[in-house]
Amino acid sequence: MNEGMIISIVAMIGWLILAGGALASFRLGWSKLAQMALVWFAIFAGLFVVADLLGARLPS
Repeated sequence: MNEGMIISIVAMIGWLILAGGALASFRLGWSKLAQMALVWFAIFAGLFVVADLLGARLPS
């Protein structure tokens, strides 16, 4: 495991804590949170499908 990977993991954990705190400030119920999570999952899944159909590739 190199130093860049460790920094990325720490940064990702920090962003998740920040996003979780912001989401908790809205004091939504579990059902509303689950609904929002499913909507975001559907948005990203749809974008990935469209990008795949268009032949988009990540630069290497």
